[in-house]
Amino acid sequence: MTRLRPLPGTTWVGICPLERLEPERGVAALVAGVQVAVFRLRDGTLHAIDHRDPCSGANVLARGIVGTRGEVPVLISPMFRQAFDLHTGACLDDPARAVRVHAVRARGGWVEVSAAAGPAPLPEVAGAGHVPGPGADA
Repeated sequence: MTRLRPLPGTTWVGICPLERLEPERGVAALVAGVQVAVFRLRDGTLHAIDHRDPCSGANVLARGIVGTRGEVPVLISPMFRQAFDLHTGACLDDPARAVRVHAVRARGGWVEVSAAAGPAPLPEVAGAGHVPGPGADA
């Protein structure tokens, strides 16, 4: 798994109050000109991926279905039903496809996404790849 951190000099963009982000439901936001889909899972973890479905080209991933494949949290595209790993962005149904994963955090009661041009991967770390939910200042 890949855990993300913002690039040096990153600006964080407030998306919405944490309590308005319902578990297992996505919201779409424009962050530094990029459409991003943001999710809070039932365990409180936050995830952010590109909103654009690489298989259809449509900006629809915030409307996808959150679930799991084994122990992996995934988002199922509402278009053609491909599953995207919320930790890595990899498409589990088509290894040639992927979405970008964005750094996300909860701070001061708000959900924030990194406005950096692209997230910087950290080395593989067991149990990493997401940010703790409520009360976290990751």
